[in-house]
Amino acid sequence: MQPVPFPAYLEKAAAIWRAGARRLAAILPKGLYARSLLIVILPMVLLQGAIAYVFMERHWQLTTSQLSAAVTRDIAGLIEFYNVMPGPKGEDEAQRIASEKLELDVAFLPLEPLPPVLPKPFFSLLDPLHKSLSTQLARQVGRPFWIDTVGRSSVIEIRIQLDNALMRVFARRSAAYASNSHIFFVWMAGTSLFLIAVAIAFLRNQIRPILKLAEAAENFGKGREVDYRPTGAREVRQAGHAFIEMKRRVARAIDQRTAMLNGVSHDLRTILTRFKLSLALMDEGPDAEAMNKDVLEMQSMLEAYLAFARGDLGEPSATIDMRALLEELQSDAERHGHSTAIRFEGESGVTVRPNAFKRCLSNLVANAQRHGDRIAIGALRDERYLTITVDDDGPGIPPDKREIVFRPFFRLDEARNQDEAGTGLGLAIARDIARSHGGDITLADSPLGGLRAAVRIPV
Repeated sequence: MQPVPFPAYLEKAAAIWRAGARRLAAILPKGLYARSLLIVILPMVLLQGAIAYVFMERHWQLTTSQLSAAVTRDIAGLIEFYNVMPGPKGEDEAQRIASEKLELDVAFLPLEPLPPVLPKPFFSLLDPLHKSLSTQLARQVGRPFWIDTVGRSSVIEIRIQLDNALMRVFARRSAAYASNSHIFFVWMAGTSLFLIAVAIAFLRNQIRPILKLAEAAENFGKGREVDYRPTGAREVRQAGHAFIEMKRRVARAIDQRTAMLNGVSHDLRTILTRFKLSLALMDEGPDAEAMNKDVLEMQSMLEAYLAFARGDLGEPSATIDMRALLEELQSDAERHGHSTAIRFEGESGVTVRPNAFKRCLSNLVANAQRHGDRIAIGALRDERYLTITVDDDGPGIPPDKREIVFRPFFRLDEARNQDEAGTGLGLAIARDIARSHGGDITLADSPLGGLRAAVRIPV
């Protein structure tokens, strides 16, 4: 059975719908606070506006219709009076009655054609006077007429063609029309502002616990102390308790791993100590010297393995002077005969785990020392991130291998990522420390011609 092809017009409609949805998503606010306000306020304002418009429009249309009918009856009565008493005397009497009793300004002009019909008012939906008055004049007077409800805002002008004269009537606009537009807009603006104020006050209290949870999760990801107590709605408190339980499990796993590593390191160091004692009792010679070198290398490798496995996660965070740390690294590199320059921009106080972060930078600087003669250390602290770059003029690393050199125990032919003990853990340890601070390390070409290692962590 052949599948039924999707109609082309439906595909076009679906494409238009998707394009419209993407444009709408680009316009809409991205934050939960703003979206919640939009979800709460927009339907309420639209519903209230529709209900208020329908109710008030119907009420004022009925009122306007009744007022227009009353004004039209007065005009019809004056026309009947003029027909009974034509001539100058009838005109004067009709004008007197209109002025004293009906609050109308009436004049009888020489008979002439009526002016052309005026365009409809721009706000014809909110101003039903023209339609209502025209309907009443056609029904009660039954003569050709012309209406101006647009010209002067406070009065309306009506011209009626009689048998031997043109009757012009000026009436107060309020006598024939009950305006509802300003009341409608004032009602909408007042209630909308009230709804917005209530929604902001309510949503602010609902969003604050979510922001606190996000801040606690971010601090935990950076390895900082977290003092968090779940508050807010039931679902937010549930997520907060889940975060606290996750934090406890991670801390328990770290404690167990630390205890295991301490036991392993103690046992292995005990064995190495026995080797050293045995070598100390042996006579000096080439064999003893070679064995002593092997023991020292084993001890250095053991320390590197334990440092990588431990990750320095148990160290508390503290605010340090990053400029002073970089100057210390500069002094160490210059003592080893390397020309080193540093550059620091921004505030120098940064919250990190001091020993771990120093080890991270030391590994990068030591890596630059082994493969280059000149070293440049730059740091930039802005509102969100601390970025530290370590440049050298060495041979560099090919772009296709700049990611795999971070693998533990991986070595290039030139041993670019080895630490001093030759374990291949230097860059792996540095990246692990950077990521434990919520950041990362990337490699790129250096302006000096070698390799640039960039550490970026949030502050």
